[in-house]
Amino acid sequence: MQITNTILMIRPVSFRMNEQTAVNNYFMEDIDLKNQDINQKAQEEFDDFVSVLKNKGVNVIVIEDTKEPDTPDSIFPNNWISFHSNGVVGVYPMFAENRRNERREDIFVTLEDKGFKINDVIDYTSAEDEGLFLEGTGSILIDRVNKKAYCALSQRADEYLFIEFCEDFDFFPVIFTANQSVDGKRLPIYHTNVMMALAENFAIICTDSIDDKKERKNVLDHLKNDGKEIISITEKQMHHFAGNMLQVLGGEGQKYMVMSTAAFNSLNPKQIAQIENHCPIIHSSLKTIETCGGGSARCMMAEVFLPKS
Repeated sequence: MQITNTILMIRPVSFRMNEQTAVNNYFMEDIDLKNQDINQKAQEEFDDFVSVLKNKGVNVIVIEDTKEPDTPDSIFPNNWISFHSNGVVGVYPMFAENRRNERREDIFVTLEDKGFKINDVIDYTSAEDEGLFLEGTGSILIDRVNKKAYCALSQRADEYLFIEFCEDFDFFPVIFTANQSVDGKRLPIYHTNVMMALAENFAIICTDSIDDKKERKNVLDHLKNDGKEIISITEKQMHHFAGNMLQVLGGEGQKYMVMSTAAFNSLNPKQIAQIENHCPIIHSSLKTIETCGGGSARCMMAEVFLPKS
């Protein structure tokens, strides 16, 4: 199963621009608001987004963040945890020190209380001691059906850790580098999931970000060989988070492509038609979260594939 009906989301209490992640997340921008106002706006956007998902029959498990320790990016849980259908949980090493405080074992208890089965936890966090990172399904795009995982290497996605992950979870690794233009330079994109989204029968991808032609061809060949329609987005659209989407299951098994309103508004009619040929689109405004956090809809949703006990 490539997509799930159950999503874990963390409601923020101290959301703001995280100075520790801003050093290599070029999607973040300053905003002329006090931190308290930023968090309030982020909470409103979060609640609206959850309502949009629940109204379509998506099972959203909302966990309230805690004031202590300080976790400005807790709204993006997919970077520290992944849940798999064999009952295994992956826990990941994070680039920013203050993001490491987001990892909470009480979330495992909450999921078990809701009837999900956790058989094992594979913990990669000791790699932080060596300055190596792999930020969950931000860094890794998983094709669960075809047993492949895609990773754009960056400071937050170490090649050897990624290969270790693929060996542990039995995925074939597809490795490449994706860049964006920043002040006239080509610099690595911080997370794979802002330039690419994998749905059941199609893929959204900013092909222009993969500068190396051989690497680009390799990625596209894998997608095409697995029967996925390729929907290309531009780098400008990527900066409106058009790559940061997730396909989910709603009520009665209906599939939806979830994105932010900014991402939706950046798409042209042809791209919208291509997506809607596969499934309806649902979107919600995440303007404050995107501006200050440098992440969007996909980053906010940790997919739960765990079996029921």
